[in-house]
Amino acid sequence: MQHFISFLNSKDPSTSQIHEQLKTTTEESLIIQHICRRYAAGSEDCSVIDILQECFSNDEYEYVNQLSLVKNIIDLGWIIQSSFGQVKTHESSRLELLSSAVAPSIMLLKLLEDGIIEDTPLPEIKPYTDHLEYLQDQFDMVTLLHSMSISKQGFGDSSSSVGRLKNKLSLLTRRIEERISVTTEPMEVEEFFKEKELDEKEQKIFLALLKEEYSAGDGQFREMNSLIELVSFDEYDKIKNRAILEEGSKLISEEIIDYDEILNIFGGISRSFFINEEVLQRIIHPNKKKKVIKLKLDMLVKEQEIFEYLEPTTTLDDVVLHATTRETLDTIIKQIDKDVFAKLKLWGIKDKRKSIDAKIIFYGHAGTGKTMTAMSLAKTLKKPILSFDCSKILSMYVGESEKNVRKIFDDFKALSTKAKVEPILLLNEADQFLSSRIEGTGSGSDKMHNQMQNIFLEQIERFEGILIATTNLLGNIDKAFSRRFDYKLEFKKPAKKQRLQLWQLMLPENADYEDGFEIEKLASHELTGAQIKLVIKNTAYKVAVRDESLFTQADFAEEISKETGSSFDHDGKSMGFRV
Repeated sequence: MQHFISFLNSKDPSTSQIHEQLKTTTEESLIIQHICRRYAAGSEDCSVIDILQECFSNDEYEYVNQLSLVKNIIDLGWIIQSSFGQVKTHESSRLELLSSAVAPSIMLLKLLEDGIIEDTPLPEIKPYTDHLEYLQDQFDMVTLLHSMSISKQGFGDSSSSVGRLKNKLSLLTRRIEERISVTTEPMEVEEFFKEKELDEKEQKIFLALLKEEYSAGDGQFREMNSLIELVSFDEYDKIKNRAILEEGSKLISEEIIDYDEILNIFGGISRSFFINEEVLQRIIHPNKKKKVIKLKLDMLVKEQEIFEYLEPTTTLDDVVLHATTRETLDTIIKQIDKDVFAKLKLWGIKDKRKSIDAKIIFYGHAGTGKTMTAMSLAKTLKKPILSFDCSKILSMYVGESEKNVRKIFDDFKALSTKAKVEPILLLNEADQFLSSRIEGTGSGSDKMHNQMQNIFLEQIERFEGILIATTNLLGNIDKAFSRRFDYKLEFKKPAKKQRLQLWQLMLPENADYEDGFEIEKLASHELTGAQIKLVIKNTAYKVAVRDESLFTQADFAEEISKETGSSFDHDGKSMGFRV
C-alpha cells in the first residue's frame, strides 16, 4: 500500500511516481487525489460538485469550468461515473456530471496498489526494420479500436474498460509516431497516406481493411457498420461518419477501396468493402516496381470488334423524360433496394441474384432520346454499357449470321467475366431481330432470318442482367419477343412544352441574340431533340464566321426550314435531352 499512501500524502500529486503512470495534467491528478482521499476515508462514491469545490475556487462558480477535467479522467478510465449506486455506461454531457457521483476504477486501484499497470510493457522506441513490423503495430491499433467499439455497445466489462482501452490506444499511437520519426526507410503505407491526403478516420478504415487482407479474417472489418464503429465516438458520430464510405467519398471516388453488394442473412442488401487490387499490391509488395495491370472493361473492348464501349455523361436526372417513362425506370432501379429485394425474394419473384434483371424495349422516332436514356440509366446505376449495332449483323457475318448471333451474347458474357463487372447490354436498331418471323417461304435468306431470330429469342430468354433493345417501330414486333421483354417504353416526339424547354437548355448561354428574339417561335416547329441540337449547331457554324456574331430569328428559321424540308431524316445518333 506504500504507493497508495504516498499518493494520498503528497502535497503536489504531480511530483509523485503515480502521476507519471496516470498521464494526466497536474489539475487532473489533483482531482484524482481528492477522490482517492474520500475513498480511503470510507466514501465509495463522492459528489463531483464537492470534489470540484474542494480543488478549485467557488468564486462565480469557477469550478464549473473544470468539468472538462473530470470528463477527461473518466475517458481515460481512472474513475467511473455512477448515479444512485449504478455505473453509467452512456456518454454524459459535462453539465450532467455536476449532479453525478464518481469512484475510483479498478484500474486506478490496481495502479495505486502496485505502482504500475500490469499490462504488457511496450517495447523500447526503435526504428521499424520493415513495413511488416510497422503494419503489426497498426493492426494492434485496429484491434484496440474494435475492442473499444464492443465496450461502448455495452458488451464489455464496464465503462472503465473503455477508458483503459483508450489509454492503451493513446500509448500505442504515440509509440507508432515515435518509431516512424526515427525510421529512415520510408513506410509505403505512410507514403500512401500522405500522397492521398487521407485524414485520421480514412486511414483507420483503410488499415482495418488491410488487416482483413493480411489475416484472411472472417470479414468483420468489411461491413459498413463495423468500419464506421471503429472511428465513431457515439451514435451521432456514426451517422455523420457514414459519409466516409458513401459514393462520392475520397476512398470510393479515388478508387482506393471498392465494395460488392451482397445478400445478407436477413434478406437485405449489404456492402462488403475491400481495397482495390492495384492499391493492395502496392502496399503488400512495396519493393515490386512492376505496375499491376487490372483488366478493365474499356481496355478489353478495344481488343475486339463487336461491341462499342459507351461513356455516359448524364444521369436520368439530367434527361427530359415523360413522367410515365421515368416512373418505370425508377421502379427498375429500386430492384436493388434492400426492402424491395426482400419482398420480391419472399414472393418468389427474384432468386439470390442481387443485381437488377430487366429486358427493355425502347421504341419511337429517331432522335427522341432512346440511346441517351439507356446511357443515362447506366450512369445512374454506376454500370458500364456495351452497345452493339444490330443493323450490322448481316454485313459483318455474311454466311454465318445465325452462328454469330449467339457469339454476341457469349462475347458479352466473357467480357463481363474478365472485367468482373455487370454492364448493360444495348442492342441498337434491333428491328430485324424483333420483327415478325417470315412464314410460308423456302428461300435461304428467309430461313437464315428465322433461324437468327430463334437463336436471338433463346439468348434473350437466358439473359441475366439489364438488356435494352432500341427500335423505331413496334408495330411489327413478333409476339414471342414481346412476351420476353419486361418493359416496352415509347419515346414520342416532344410536345411544344418540352420543345420550349429543350430550346432553352440547348441554346448557347454566352451568345448574343437580336432584340426581340423569341424562343417560343422556335418551339412551335415540331422537331425532335436531335433535330433541335442539329439546327443549333448548324446555325452556330453560320453565325460564328460573321464579324458581328449575333444570333437572329431568321438564322434559325432558315436552318429549321432546311431540316424539315429534307427528303431524309437528319437523325444521326439518338440524343438525350439534358435538364
